[in-house]
Amino acid sequence: MTDTAPTAIPPTSQVTLADGRVEIAPGSPQPSGPYANEDLLPVPTEKRTWTTYNFSALWVGMAHNTASWTLASGLIAVGMDWKQAVLTIALANLIVLVPMLLTGHAGPKYGIPFPVFARASFGIRGANLPAVVRALVACGWFGIQTWIGGEAIYFLAGKLFGDGWANASQIGGHAWTMWLSFAIFWVLQVAIIYRGMETIRRFENWAAPFVLVGAGVMLWWMSSKAGGLGPLFDQPSALGWGGDFWKLFWPSLMGMIGFWSTLSLNIPDFTRYGRSQKAQTWGQALGLPTTMTLFAFLSVLVTSGSQAVYGKPVWDPVQLAAKTDNVVGVLYALVTVLVATLSVNIAANLVSPAFDFSNVAPRKISFRAGALVTCVLGVLIFPWKLYADPQGYIFTWLGLVGGLLGTVAGILIADYWILRRTRLDLVDLYRTGGRYWYDGGWNWRAVVAFVTGGVLAVGGADFHPLVDGRPIPALQPLADYGWAVGLGTSSVLYLVLMLLRGRQETAA
Repeated sequence: MTDTAPTAIPPTSQVTLADGRVEIAPGSPQPSGPYANEDLLPVPTEKRTWTTYNFSALWVGMAHNTASWTLASGLIAVGMDWKQAVLTIALANLIVLVPMLLTGHAGPKYGIPFPVFARASFGIRGANLPAVVRALVACGWFGIQTWIGGEAIYFLAGKLFGDGWANASQIGGHAWTMWLSFAIFWVLQVAIIYRGMETIRRFENWAAPFVLVGAGVMLWWMSSKAGGLGPLFDQPSALGWGGDFWKLFWPSLMGMIGFWSTLSLNIPDFTRYGRSQKAQTWGQALGLPTTMTLFAFLSVLVTSGSQAVYGKPVWDPVQLAAKTDNVVGVLYALVTVLVATLSVNIAANLVSPAFDFSNVAPRKISFRAGALVTCVLGVLIFPWKLYADPQGYIFTWLGLVGGLLGTVAGILIADYWILRRTRLDLVDLYRTGGRYWYDGGWNWRAVVAFVTGGVLAVGGADFHPLVDGRPIPALQPLADYGWAVGLGTSSVLYLVLMLLRGRQETAA
C-alpha cells in the first residue's frame, strides 16, 4: 500500500466522530518523541470551539489593517482609479479564498497546525522546508506591520508632545523617537502573544468592529475636506481601460493574491480550533472577500480624496491621518491604526511562524520561543526599506511572496485532496518510520515540485529595489503570473511524481 491512495486508518490510533472530526482514540497515548510537543499535537475535539463568528471576526480584524489599506491605496498611487483598484482586489480575494478553504479543511477535521499538515506531503523532516519559508515570509510581514505600528505611535506622541518629539535628531535616516516608537510597539506585541491563543481570539473579537468604524471616520473626514463624495469618485485613471491597464492588472492581481497567500498555507493554525467545517467555511467566506473588498473601497475613496485635496495621492494612512489639525480626530485615527496593526500582526504574522519554528525542533522550541524568534528576525529584515515604496511593496515583495507560497499551496492541495482524499493518519504524522517518513524523513518529490514551481514563478521577476535585474531573464513572461504559475506547476509535477512512485512500488 502506498501514500498515493487513501489508506485504512488503524482503529486503535484514532476515531472519527459523527460530524467527521478526527481525534486520537480515547485511552491511546498521545504521540511523543522528537517530532511532537504540546503545541504541535492535535487539538482535542472538546477544545475545538471557534464558531462562524470567531472566524469572521478573525478575518475582519486581519483584513482591516494598515497594510490592507496601503494595498488598495498603492494601486491608486501607481495609476488606477477606484473602480479598477476595487475590481482587482475583489477578484484576487475571491481567488485566494479557494486554496484558503481547501487547506483550512484539515484544521477542524484533525486539529493539526500547518507544519504538521505539511508532513503528509513533504515528510516528517521535509515539512521544515515549507514551514521555514512560510515563517521567514511572516517575519518580513511582522517587521513591516511593526514599523507601521511604530509610525502610529510616533505621530500620536508627536501630537501630544509637540515638535521636540516629532523633529528629534535622526539616526539612520529616521528620528530617534521613531526608532523608540518601533521598539515600544515591538514589546507590546510580544507581551500579547505570550498570553496564548485564547487571548488572541478575544482580542480579535473586539478589535474587528472598532477598526471598521475607524475606517468609516477616515472616509467621512476626507469627503468633508474634498467637499463631498463626488471628488472622491471623480479622480480619473491614469491608465484607461486599454493596454496600459491590463499590463498593470495581471502583476497587480498576483500581488493582491500574494497578500493572503501566506494565510492560504497556515490557515490550519486557526481552523484547528474550529467547531466544525461549516464554521470555518462560512466564517472565512463571509469574512475574507467581503471585508477586504469593503475595506479596499474605503481605502481607494480616501486615497482618491487625498489626491483631490493635496494634489497627489497619500497612500500611507498614518501619514494621511497626521495631516489633520484636529487633535481628537488624529488621536482617534492613529489609535485605530494601532489596534488594526496589532490585530493583523499577532494573528497573521506571529501565530504561524511560532508553530513553524517550533516544528524545526519540537523538543527545544516552544510556541512562545518560536514567536520570539519571529520578533527578532522581523527587525533584522529592515522592514522600513521594504515599506518605503509602493512599487517595490506591491510588485517585488508581494509578487515574490505569492510566487513562492503558491508553489507550496499547490503541493498541499494536490496531496490532501487528490491523492489522500482528505484521509490522514494522526499518529504517523509524528512517528519516525511511518507512512510519512518517506526517505529519511524527506519526500524528495515534493522538494523537486517546490523548487521547479518556485523557479518558474519568480525566476523571471524584477527584484528591484532589493537587487537589480532578473535572475533568469528568459522567464520574464511568466513573472506577471507568479502565484498561478507556481501553484499550477507544483501541483501537476507533484501528482505525476507521486503516481510514478506508486506504480514503481506496485511493480516491485
